[in-house]
Amino acid sequence: MGVPKNKTSKANRRMNRAGRYADFAANAVSLCPQCGALKLPHHACPECGYYKGRPVKQVKAEKVDNTEAAKA
Repeated sequence: MGVPKNKTSKANRRMNRAGRYADFAANAVSLCPQCGALKLPHHACPECGYYKGRPVKQVKAEKVDNTEAAKA
């Protein structure tokens, strides 16, 4: 059985482990039950601010651009 001769440095160990989680993090999205927007699992929704059916953060209202409406 092979035994390592030298200690693997922290940087090399972390580089080896980084590839394990690259695909998982990119594909992990779910739908918000409140508004239906895409969100990360176990995170508050960035669109409505809800987590597990409760509001946990306030979301700023989108700024409306009235320049096109004023021209018409």
